[in-house]
Amino acid sequence: MKDKETKETEEFEETSAAAEVEVEPEAAAEEASAAEPELSELEKAQAEAAEMKARYLRSVADLENYRKRMGREKQDIIRSAAAGVIEELLPVLDTMKLGLQAAENHPEAKDVTIGFKMVDDQLKKTLAEQGLEELIPDGERFDPNLHECVAHQPSDEVEEDHVIETARAGYRLNDRLIRAANVIVSSGPAKEES
Repeated sequence: MKDKETKETEEFEETSAAAEVEVEPEAAAEEASAAEPELSELEKAQAEAAEMKARYLRSVADLENYRKRMGREKQDIIRSAAAGVIEELLPVLDTMKLGLQAAENHPEAKDVTIGFKMVDDQLKKTLAEQGLEELIPDGERFDPNLHECVAHQPSDEVEEDHVIETARAGYRLNDRLIRAANVIVSSGPAKEES
C-alpha cells in the first residue's frame, strides 16, 4: 500500500510539475506580450528624445551661424561706410601733398611747412589705422589691376614695363582698391631713329 501511495504521490508531483512547466510558458508569453507595448513605448520615447536633441543641436548651430553672419555683415557695412568717407578725403590728401611740395621751395615758409607736414602725417596715420594703404609703386612692375598708366617714357635706368614715377598715389582700403595709382611707365631704352 505504501508502494501504491508512494507511486500515486510521485505521479501527482510529476503532473503538478508538468502543469507548472506548462503554466510558466503561458505566463511568460503573457508577461512578454504585456512588456512589448511598454518596450515599444520606451523605444518610441527614446527615438523622439533623440530627434528632439538633433533638432536642438541644429537650432543651436543655425543660431551660431546667424550670429557670425550678422557680425560679418555688420563689419562689411562699417567698412563700406568708412570707404565712402575715405574716398572723399583722398583729394584732400592730394592737395596737402601738392601744398607741401610747393612750400618746400620757399625757405621763408619753413615753420608753416613743418606744421602742415605734422598734420599730413597725423591724417595718414589715422587713415592707416582704418585700413587705408597708400600705393606708390615707383620701380615696381606695371600691374593694370593696381596702376593706371598716364604716359610711357623711354628710360635707360628703369626696365621696360616698370614704373618710372608715380604721378598720383593710389589707395587700397582693407585689401580693396579704391583708387589706382597714376604712373609713368618705362618703354625701355630710347630707340635710335634711322
